[in-house]
Amino acid sequence: MPLRGAGLRLRLTLLSTLLVALVSALLLYLGWLLVGDVAASVPSLPPGTTVRVGDLDVPASEVTSAVGAAARAEVLRAGLIAFPLVVAAAGLVAWVLAGRILAPLHAVTSAARRLSAESLDERIALRDARGEVAELAATFDAMLDRLQAAFDAQRRFVANASHELRTPLSVLRTEVDVTLADPAADVAELRRMGDVVRDATRRADDLVGGLLLLARTEAMGAVQEPARRPTDLRGVAKRALAVVAREARAKGVRVRVDGGPAPVSGDPVLLERVAGNLLENAVRHNVEGGWIEVRTGVRGADAELCVSSSGAEIPAERVAELFEPFRRGPVARIGSAPGSGLGLSIVRAVVTAHGGEVRADPVPGGGLTITVTLPAAIP
Repeated sequence: MPLRGAGLRLRLTLLSTLLVALVSALLLYLGWLLVGDVAASVPSLPPGTTVRVGDLDVPASEVTSAVGAAARAEVLRAGLIAFPLVVAAAGLVAWVLAGRILAPLHAVTSAARRLSAESLDERIALRDARGEVAELAATFDAMLDRLQAAFDAQRRFVANASHELRTPLSVLRTEVDVTLADPAADVAELRRMGDVVRDATRRADDLVGGLLLLARTEAMGAVQEPARRPTDLRGVAKRALAVVAREARAKGVRVRVDGGPAPVSGDPVLLERVAGNLLENAVRHNVEGGWIEVRTGVRGADAELCVSSSGAEIPAERVAELFEPFRRGPVARIGSAPGSGLGLSIVRAVVTAHGGEVRADPVPGGGLTITVTLPAAIP
């Protein structure tokens, strides 16, 4: 099409002007016909009748024809003068109106061109727009809000991951350098260094594994559904308890399991990771001689897995922070506590990917209750 490369404002103006021109031409033609018909409808005189015009006697039929032709000529003359004026005025009005209508779109385009990862704080914030244009601008601003939140979260995540990975690597380098610099290092010293290196590599391996699992589950929730198979949260919780039973006994933690079946449809491996992370946290962040209570069941259309435990007291306003990467209880960093700090982040990502919700509530006197809610599988 010849107008494809033209600007939208020009195209709208040309189309509007063309439409007005066509309508005006049609009206002019209809007026021309109407005037002729009106002249022809004048009552005719008997045949042979003459009409005196000036000093001449003219047949009545010729006078009628002359009047009709003159009326049509006058309409055509006036129409040919008015037609270009109307078309020009329509073009001017269309150009101005199209400019005012498209101004918000230009603002959106300009904002999009200025955007980069460092300027996501800009907003269009149209105040005078109405209707669909205002909706477009508001949608664009909402998209920018989501993008900025995603970029900020990514920056924090990368910075935190880099910081946490640097800790075990620094331990490795320091231990190796110190041991190699000691000419009197014996077998016992080398074994001690080996134990430290093993613990540091295990921590780094746990951290990398947690990062990969978190990235996998978050991506799964964004682009695809997890594998769906019938799974019982009660069985998942029992298998996870068997894994942490020795560690719980070593700390003198009492464990109680209550509730009934909680059938869901989901990825059994990821759901076992959810229960495992919850119970590992409940044991590792518990107090000596503390307690853990695991409850499962169905409530309405939802299946629930609830893990409550004693532990350090957590302010209610800081509970939401626990689901952020590298946040563990009142401790914000990895260095002074076990684990990678990704457990609850992985739990939230897996539960969200399965269409569920996870909630944390502080226990009076110290500890935490975490409730996972997933759509129950219909038998």
